[in-house]
Amino acid sequence: MPKLIDLTGRKFGRLVVIKQVGKDKWGSYKWLCLCDCGNKTIIISYSLIKNKTKSCGCLQKQIVSSINMTHGHSRRGKLSKTYTVWASMIQRCTNPNSQDYYLYGERGIKVGKKWIKFSNFLEDMGEVRKGCQIDRINNNKNYCKSNCRWTTPKINSRNRRNNRLETYNGKTQCLAAWAEEYNIPYLRLWKRCQKYGWPIGKALTTPVNKRRKVR
Repeated sequence: MPKLIDLTGRKFGRLVVIKQVGKDKWGSYKWLCLCDCGNKTIIISYSLIKNKTKSCGCLQKQIVSSINMTHGHSRRGKLSKTYTVWASMIQRCTNPNSQDYYLYGERGIKVGKKWIKFSNFLEDMGEVRKGCQIDRINNNKNYCKSNCRWTTPKINSRNRRNNRLETYNGKTQCLAAWAEEYNIPYLRLWKRCQKYGWPIGKALTTPVNKRRKVR
């Protein structure tokens, strides 16, 4: 049976907890909450504590309403590339039903308040250039002007948080970038560093023996 943690008086997003009002059929405690918009709603403990529910539903409606505004970027119902990038960014950071929410919103990645409006996003970032994607320079920080840029998919993929970074001669970058710079097959460099535990300097400067497939 879940342990009762008193949430009375605490605020989660736009919700202030008023009182505990029983349990649901799975035994989770339910709480009556007052939203900033004035509506009351009942939310279970898990959704409040894990920040999965932040309003009575008005926040999502506001975001959807904002997404549905054209701002000159919709013609005959077809959204522009820039508008689609913005809308997708909002969804993965705020909508628990988004397939990528666990990588963004659930990790605490947010969209800066200014960028909730598409017009502000467009003013700061401009139109997306052909073949480019939005990229967070520090992928542990939020979406905002100081932390975002338009980059190619190649650069974006190299900035993922699960990439292994190596530092050599004062320069830090992922293995793929080192392999390209030193003209070493990526798989060979990966084996040298990951499988055989070579220091990055040795892995980069040891000549590739074409007759040997392993190293």
